[in-house]
Amino acid sequence: MPDSSAPRRPTLLVIQPDAKDDLERLGVWIAEEGVDVTVVRPFDGDEIPVLNDVNGLVVLGGSMGATDVADFPWLERIKERLREAVATELPTLGICLGAQLLADATGGTVLRGDAGLESGVVAVDWAPEAEDDPLVYGLPRPLLAGAMHFDGIVSLPEDAVLLGTGEKYRHQVFRLASAWGVQFHPEISPARFESWRPLIPEEHHSAYDIQTEEFKSSDSAVKEGSKALAERFANIVRTRAKDDDSLPINPRVDP
Repeated sequence: MPDSSAPRRPTLLVIQPDAKDDLERLGVWIAEEGVDVTVVRPFDGDEIPVLNDVNGLVVLGGSMGATDVADFPWLERIKERLREAVATELPTLGICLGAQLLADATGGTVLRGDAGLESGVVAVDWAPEAEDDPLVYGLPRPLLAGAMHFDGIVSLPEDAVLLGTGEKYRHQVFRLASAWGVQFHPEISPARFESWRPLIPEEHHSAYDIQTEEFKSSDSAVKEGSKALAERFANIVRTRAKDDDSLPINPRVDP
């Protein structure tokens, strides 16, 4: 018989907008930190639940754009949940499309990127504001991570804090209340990156093949930074679970 006195394990709601982008190894790292995960797949007809019974939220990437609501009406429900998460200071991580949805839902601007496709391993440099941030403080500089996107965040919401920048697309990491957006993909392995090759126009294939090999050779560093980020986020979710009143999070949590 279950012990009713045992503390409830933290629960993370994951919204997966695209069949080709699941949690992959991010899910493994989060589970290792003692956080349970519930995944909903709106592309497959799943309802997107309210956030009353969860301690954190992750919105993954996808091939659609943040403003493609006419083709994917459930994108608006994701934006509603993101606004709710910001308002209630629920720990939230938006990844690639998820970051763009977070920005768009809260007053930022997302457009087709004028720098074109950003793919392969990107280097994220930290802004001074990252030094006291509970998610990214002390992560490798630069942070190496896998990326694949055409759209970009042109402007951040008014109250957002820019934490990390990139050479091709500036807004790589930002925070709004207890929600973070990352333009890159901390969840993907080189194998997952390679599997996305058919999703891009043929004229990019040769460069993409080179980037795949570069990803494989850089994956030890990519994995180190992404795993540390996952552990940090899981710790923030655990902190929220311990305190229903959302007391402030310790801003310095070593990896």
